[in-house]
Amino acid sequence: MEHLIHVLQTDRSDSEIIGYALDTLYNIISNDEEEEVEENSTRQSEDLGSQFTEIFIKQQENVTLLLSLLEEFDFHVRWPGVKLLTSLLKQLGPQVQQIILVSPMGVSRLMDLLADSREVIRNDGVLLLQALTRSNGAIQKIVAFENAFERLLDIISEEGNSDGGIVVEDCLILLQNLLKNNNSNQNFFKEGSYIQRMKPWFEVGDENSGWSAQKVTNLHLMLQLVRVLVSPTNPPGATSSCQKAMFQCGLLQQLCTILMATGVPADILTETINTVSEVIRGYQVNQDYFASVNAPSNPPRPAIVVLLMSMVNERQPFVLRCAVLYCFQCFLYKNQKGQGEIVSTLLPSTIDATGNSVSAGQLLCGGLFSTDSLSNWCAAVALAHALQENATQKEQLLRVQLATSIGNPPVSLLQQCTNILSQGSKIQTRVGLLMLLCTWLSNCPIAVTHFLHNSANVPFLTGQIAENLGEEEQLVQGLCALLLGISIYFNDNSLESYKKEKLKQLIEKRIGKENFIEKLGFISKHELYSRASQKPQPNFPSPEYMIFDHEFTKLVKELEGVITKAIYKSSEEDKKEEEVKKTLEQHDNIVTHYKNMIREQDLQLEELKQQVSTLKCQNEQLQTAVTQQVSQIQQHKDQYNLLKIQLGKDNQHQGSYSEGAQMNGVQPEEIGRLREEIEELKNNQELLQSKLTEKDSVIENLKSSQTSGTNEQSSAIVSARDSEQVAELKQELATLKSQLNSQSVEITKLQTEKQELLQKTEVFAKSVEVQGETETVIATKTTDVEGRLSALLQETKELKNEIKALSEERTAIKEQLDSSNSTIAILQTEKDKLELEITDSKKEQDDLLVLLADQDQKILSLKNKLKDLGHPVEEEDELESGDQEDEDDESEDPGKDLDHI
Repeated sequence: MEHLIHVLQTDRSDSEIIGYALDTLYNIISNDEEEEVEENSTRQSEDLGSQFTEIFIKQQENVTLLLSLLEEFDFHVRWPGVKLLTSLLKQLGPQVQQIILVSPMGVSRLMDLLADSREVIRNDGVLLLQALTRSNGAIQKIVAFENAFERLLDIISEEGNSDGGIVVEDCLILLQNLLKNNNSNQNFFKEGSYIQRMKPWFEVGDENSGWSAQKVTNLHLMLQLVRVLVSPTNPPGATSSCQKAMFQCGLLQQLCTILMATGVPADILTETINTVSEVIRGYQVNQDYFASVNAPSNPPRPAIVVLLMSMVNERQPFVLRCAVLYCFQCFLYKNQKGQGEIVSTLLPSTIDATGNSVSAGQLLCGGLFSTDSLSNWCAAVALAHALQENATQKEQLLRVQLATSIGNPPVSLLQQCTNILSQGSKIQTRVGLLMLLCTWLSNCPIAVTHFLHNSANVPFLTGQIAENLGEEEQLVQGLCALLLGISIYFNDNSLESYKKEKLKQLIEKRIGKENFIEKLGFISKHELYSRASQKPQPNFPSPEYMIFDHEFTKLVKELEGVITKAIYKSSEEDKKEEEVKKTLEQHDNIVTHYKNMIREQDLQLEELKQQVSTLKCQNEQLQTAVTQQVSQIQQHKDQYNLLKIQLGKDNQHQGSYSEGAQMNGVQPEEIGRLREEIEELKNNQELLQSKLTEKDSVIENLKSSQTSGTNEQSSAIVSARDSEQVAELKQELATLKSQLNSQSVEITKLQTEKQELLQKTEVFAKSVEVQGETETVIATKTTDVEGRLSALLQETKELKNEIKALSEERTAIKEQLDSSNSTIAILQTEKDKLELEITDSKKEQDDLLVLLADQDQKILSLKNKLKDLGHPVEEEDELESGDQEDEDDESEDPGKDLDHI
């Protein structure tokens, strides 16, 4: 070996001898030709190969020499060099990896092999990188950053993607090495948009018959590569970002197409289901899409229903059924919307009465109560996942009623589960149902109350736990203990006979606390418990190993210690704990309240910050405007000074006014404006004076009206007298009415007398002798009565007329009273308005006087400025004095006016 290494060192120029030396070393170290030899001799040759490798790599320079030889383009040097290095890595991988890692540009030299135009060297280069990147994160990162993903994906597409040969398989294995358990490389793969380049791998044609073994292998590795990127063991953020990318580029849609396609080999279909499971797991958008996928059947059925049909079908392969269960679990993982949709298919209102379509809920119930124990277990676990961390659906599931047999009343799903448990079915079925019940009752006091309401349940559980059964039954005993513990811990004491304290006493009497805790511990000590707790995927070698669900192991871990404490706690401690819970809830409410307040304040702060920023911008703009104006003023001043110098002293007196007009470019306009304002103010003052005189006249009128108001009051007194007269008239009227009544009574009497007399005249008319006398007597009497009657009727008419006149007078007096009252009220309001107007006018006058004073002050200050600037103001003074005289003429004594106001 020393001589061979010496040849490599000294004869670099002779490529042929170096090629032979490398081939010889490769034959010494490798064990490729020993496949047909017996096992013992193979082991010896392996040991021999590793010994030679150890001798070769003892001097690290030998490996660096080999790396330098790989730079040679000559085929006779490069190819045996690649094979030799690959063999060294196979024999003692970690040691050789470390040497290559520390050698300068070691990995980069090997990356050049992928770009070699000769396919043999390129393909062997892929195998070399496979061995180099195995279980070494540092080398994996270097290879990835040396553009390995781009080159490998190019090779896969050149070779025909899934239809390619073994080279595609080797490239996929290398990609797996680079990405598996390497978060940095996974992120780099996603950020480099390489996920999008995976989509063509899964474009499977309609003709799916006759798949080659190589194609199956390639597609299997491709699916595994997708799973590497979305594995549940990856950081949640990285997984969700990859899931998002897979949906956006259409990769998930492509996988669902394969899932629903016909003629796909069973192992590819199984792996596709597992891949879809992990692509949708815990990512709401992908879960929603999967819920909308339909199988190409007539009528179209949801993909979930089609998959569940496979899960509860005994004739389907075990691995496929496990994959479907995993897919269903991933669909429901952190998906409350999906959980609600599944549970709703079991509720009475949503069940299809026609029976044309089978729902997911019906399939789960069918699997739960079928004769196949594996279907029972899968259905129970699937239903438990529909309730995971969802109190609403736990309560909704209590409404589910099942028709067990014709003629019998329907039974609740909870009751049916406990009935099957008590019938003593297979262990797998009982374990599945107990896991379902434990998940259902945990964190749901209403479900606990429903469970305890059936008086047979607690005795059944205590009976199961108390018995001394074999090892097989110990797991069921442990789960029964867990269920009873949940019934105690989540008990709201609403049932008098099954309160927390009573159940604890029952455990102490029937089982014993220590024995109960020991039975509870059987669950976590079971050999299959630790296996299920490792990965979410239900991956079992055979159906009998299918005992525990991954999510259930988390629940056991969470509740075991809590239930143990609850069993040993006294009633006083329970009360204290409840009080603490209440206070914690109150505290949480307060915290949430304050959080909301803080959110609102944050929003207000943001708004205020925005306002401040806008105000700052405005301020800056104004500042720039001010600086511009200041610079303009300065320019005007400079111009003024120049003009002053140019005009000279001779023109100073003549141009004084014009200079004053040009000074600062603003002053004469201001003076003119001020004069106009003074004129306006004077006019306003005159108007106000005239208004004041009008108001004074109005006040005088009011005063007179007040005097008239006194007259009105006197008229009111008169009206009061009138009302007295009215009262007197009323009395007179009443007396007249009484007289009229008495007269009417008399009239009626006289009428009756008249009737009697007429009757008598008829009777006595028959006698002739006394006829003349009677007629005269009757005639005289009747005439008297008629006269009296007419007189009385006349009197009544007169009385009625008098009453009518009096009532008319009374109404007229009332109207007068009302009108006088309304006029008084109107006058009073007018008086108040006028008083307010007077006060307002006084205020206006005061304001005007203040304004005048301010204007005078301004004019004085302007004059002073003019004087300071050297401008004579004699004419202004004269004008001012003239204005002053005019003001004096108008009002000789302003003090008087003020007094008047």
